[in-house]
Amino acid sequence: MEKQGVVSKIIFKNSNNTYFVFAVETNDGDDETMTGYITGVEEGMYIKVTGEYKDNRQYGLQFEVSEYEVSMPDDIYSMERYLGSGAIKGVGAIMAKRIIKKFGQDTFKIIENEPERLAEIKGISERKANEIGVQFIEKQEMREALMFLSKYGISSALSVKIYTEYGSRLYSIVKENPYKIAEDISGVGFKTADAIAMRGGIGLQSEFRIRAAILYTLNQAVGLGHIYLPKLTLIKWTAKLLAKDAEQKPMNEDDYMVSVDTVETQLFNLSVDKKVLIKEIEDEEVVYTPYYYSQERETARKLVEMGLARNTEIHGIDYAISKIEEETNIHLDEMQKEAVIQAAKNGVTVITGGPGTGKTTTINAIIRYFVDEGYEPMLAAPTGRAAKRMTEATGYAAQTIHRLLEISGAGMEDDLVKIAGFERNANNPLEADVIIIDEMSMVDQSLMHALVEAVPYGAHLILVGDQDQLPSVGAGNVLKDIIRSEVIPVVSLKRIFRQEAGSSIVENAHKINKGEPILLDNKSKDFFYVPREGVNETLAETGALLLRKLPPYVGCASSEIQVLTPMRNGPLGVNSLNIELQKVLNPPDNNKKEKELENGIIFREGDKVMQIKNNYKLEWCIYSEKGRFRTEEGLGIFNGDMGVIKEIDDYNEEVVVVFDDDKEVRYPYNMLDELELSFAITIHKSQGSEYPAVVIPLLNGPKILMNRNLLYTAVTRAKNCVVIVGNGYMVETMIRNNDEQKRYSSLDLRLREFGQV
Repeated sequence: MEKQGVVSKIIFKNSNNTYFVFAVETNDGDDETMTGYITGVEEGMYIKVTGEYKDNRQYGLQFEVSEYEVSMPDDIYSMERYLGSGAIKGVGAIMAKRIIKKFGQDTFKIIENEPERLAEIKGISERKANEIGVQFIEKQEMREALMFLSKYGISSALSVKIYTEYGSRLYSIVKENPYKIAEDISGVGFKTADAIAMRGGIGLQSEFRIRAAILYTLNQAVGLGHIYLPKLTLIKWTAKLLAKDAEQKPMNEDDYMVSVDTVETQLFNLSVDKKVLIKEIEDEEVVYTPYYYSQERETARKLVEMGLARNTEIHGIDYAISKIEEETNIHLDEMQKEAVIQAAKNGVTVITGGPGTGKTTTINAIIRYFVDEGYEPMLAAPTGRAAKRMTEATGYAAQTIHRLLEISGAGMEDDLVKIAGFERNANNPLEADVIIIDEMSMVDQSLMHALVEAVPYGAHLILVGDQDQLPSVGAGNVLKDIIRSEVIPVVSLKRIFRQEAGSSIVENAHKINKGEPILLDNKSKDFFYVPREGVNETLAETGALLLRKLPPYVGCASSEIQVLTPMRNGPLGVNSLNIELQKVLNPPDNNKKEKELENGIIFREGDKVMQIKNNYKLEWCIYSEKGRFRTEEGLGIFNGDMGVIKEIDDYNEEVVVVFDDDKEVRYPYNMLDELELSFAITIHKSQGSEYPAVVIPLLNGPKILMNRNLLYTAVTRAKNCVVIVGNGYMVETMIRNNDEQKRYSSLDLRLREFGQV
């Protein structure tokens, strides 16, 4: 039996298996409920179906679709229904009637080929006419793309992501290299791409498949923070990825679908084609992507060159420091004075120290010294929140490193990574004599490379950070590698000033870092422990602390207090915590709009959210205090940036987010997978941030995560108050566990290579 008509409503869709329940207003004028496994259907689309009626015990008589074709309507009535359905933004039922009355059967030809003629209709401007034309063509292109992708078993949700990412390029990518989808699109793994490849005729033993798996594994390693992988590790990880049962533990070689020897052969072929580089470190073969290998080398070369450009004695600096102390009424200890001296005499200087060791005071003294010498220092930090803190602490304007380098959005694309483009680079360096970067532990290899490329010859670069913090979210171990190399001058601040002022946060942080036990006796004014045994009790206490107990004690809003957890998954991981905390801190309200995502997560106006991937092309703007006009605009929102949902706009299908540095961004609904709730965040994502208070729920967790370094980082994020909720024994366990995940990087080796020349 055949039927056709306009899809009037999507009743239900399962994004995992493309099962749809939808209503169709047929050409006979009936409303039919239909079901089936389909792809690419949206409200307002015209659909031709073949199927039969089946009686559903729960829902009654439904039309079960066996075959279907999505097309454009070809009769006047259906055209009007399509245009008035909301499929084209800005065109409602009344406007659709006017358009059809004016152009009749030629309506779609006019919209597609002569959209400017729509301006002949009352209520449609020339600009709006062109916008309707663009939307109409985009919808048609998307529909064709979704139908093409459906042949490969790709769900509608993933199809939209693929179309959004590649546009018309998707046809060649799916046919020639479907594994690229796993590299480029968040939430898509090798197995999904592999299934697409299988449907496209790529065999299990295909050389192309094995090479793609090797490159994908290297890409995943970059996501874990590695610059390279030991050759044997890469081969084993790749073979396991291609295995019959990747979940099998432990695995024998018989379980591999592709042998280790075959993977090694294809790795060699990739090196011949210069897609990877095989080098040797301490008698072990390791594998780099060409991009990251050259990046580390160029970063090291530039740092050494910058150091050689200075390294001169500074006359009268002791007098200058004494003058700064007298005028600012501060006293610098010997290492703080040494930091000022080294910053003044060297092209590159590193200043490191834990919490309360006077890094901010030292930065202020360095700024004052250079200002007195007639320089105008530039200040920057990796995140908007860290830059804001730097501004407040110094009185000088600081900005993110991305803004300092003037991100352009017109980046390059490597085989494995998307590379940001910056207006400031070697050909257009920064106009600065002194550049001070704070929170250096957060700076990854790619950002460091972009920074040093833009520093002009002869300038002073001062890098400030805590080497005991967690490494950057992105690949590399920049701060630790620079310090480890012993090529760049390093000043370590040891004296703890804030501890002398009675801060238990600082005292306990240093004890944790040294592996010493801390007292959880609640005799402190800023460090507390609330014992709780079960998950539900811990969740309830965490919510109560944020909602009622801590805000009046700390003197801040609930939204300013941050929950930090070691894990993403599990009952006390980020995903579960955010669902529970949203219920407490921003419950449903008739005055607050909501948007439910396909994974069941609800975004609500007023929610705290975080960007979870670098997006170099996302537009932002900053409005005047009264919001009447734009004062600034630009490109780029980055992994870890946090904000609040200001508005959910169903008409334009956008979510408006205002970030901590007042940037306002409009997210189309199909980009909401770049955001996640952030009432709770991982400790790793909290780097560079400081909160009035932090709450750390701890019960248990995997040994590899529950370590000293993680607890130290969490505690040092708090300015005025730390509350640990849960199991006190887990605190002791984390302090004793000094195991850290090995991060493969080699900037220290490259620095020593160039430093010896």
